Amino acid sequence: MTGTRPRESAVDRIRERVEEKAARRAAAREAATRPPAADPDRPPAGLPTPEQLPGVTAHSPTHIPWAGWKQIVKRSWAEHNADNMPIIAGGVAFFGFLAIFPALIASISIYGLVASPETVTEQVESFSSQLPDEAATLIGEQLTSITENSGSALTFGLITSILAALWSASGGVGNLVTAVNLAYDEVETRGFVKRKLLSLGLTLGAVVFVLVALTLVAVVPAVLEDLPLGVVGTVLAQVARWGLLFVVFAGSLAVLYRLAPDRDAPQMRWVSLGSLVVTLVWAAVSVGFSIYVNNFGSYDKTYGAIAGVIVLMLWLYLTCYLVLLGAEINAETEHQTAVDTTDGDPAPMGARGAVVADTLPEKPEPAKGDSSPTAKNAS
Repeated sequence: MTGTRPRESAVDRIRERVEEKAARRAAAREAATRPPAADPDRPPAGLPTPEQLPGVTAHSPTHIPWAGWKQIVKRSWAEHNADNMPIIAGGVAFFGFLAIFPALIASISIYGLVASPETVTEQVESFSSQLPDEAATLIGEQLTSITENSGSALTFGLITSILAALWSASGGVGNLVTAVNLAYDEVETRGFVKRKLLSLGLTLGAVVFVLVALTLVAVVPAVLEDLPLGVVGTVLAQVARWGLLFVVFAGSLAVLYRLAPDRDAPQMRWVSLGSLVVTLVWAAVSVGFSIYVNNFGSYDKTYGAIAGVIVLMLWLYLTCYLVLLGAEINAETEHQTAVDTTDGDPAPMGARGAVVADTLPEKPEPAKGDSSPTAKNAS
């Protein structure tokens, strides 16, 4: 039709986003070569007013007013969609599914050094019972296969199998690292060796998290039953147990958000609040999804023998979706302030080694249909 504007293809939009982010990274590097300002804490020229960008001088996420959080949430949602994170979360979930069972092999092999295979199976099945029935059944069947072929002695073969399992599982973690890096608007410049070592380290941390969670969910209840705590003491102990599990999960997310992006690490307070919020939302979504699958879903009738696979992948997708949304929220929270949010001595904007710390949003709130909803403005 004459006079109509040709529609921009998805490939063109993705190419524009990649080129835009590469240009931002180059601009940040160029700015880093300039002599630093005499006073890094002095606000940069042209700083938006607190009315335009509430929280622009905040030294902590808790200092950002509600009006600033409204802008952060809107920009995070727009950036989440502009970065195609719903699609990327599907890819991360797929590779995460491939990494689950190698991670289970590594976890059970390590735990099996201090417990019998039967005990390990019973406790892990108790842990997985928190998932929907189909997913729990799938994991239980794999656990039986794993424990039947595992031993309790630290042999060369066991060490080799643990290392091989960690290497395989690190592939899924590596994809998550890439996705979080995209959420922070960073361009990947780390070499293969550095990225792989980071993925292996995070994978080992994930195994430790699984072991800690397994202890809290499956082992601690058995111990509490043998203690004379009384009704009130037992209730308080159960609340503390689940609270500690949430704290461990939120702490694990904070470590991921801090280490995964290719940038100067943010201070812990700039990743902790988002991690806590994501943890609470994830717990509520997981419970709701489990109730829906167990009581209203008909995946077994639709998918038959692979119903467990489908349910587990859907749960992984929801988990990855929320984790990446949390990364976007953390990034835009840093983006809301002109104060240095990175570790180390304060540095002026443009010399902090992080896109969201070196810039302010050009538009505090994204416009509808904007192809670049959170364009950065280096002040």
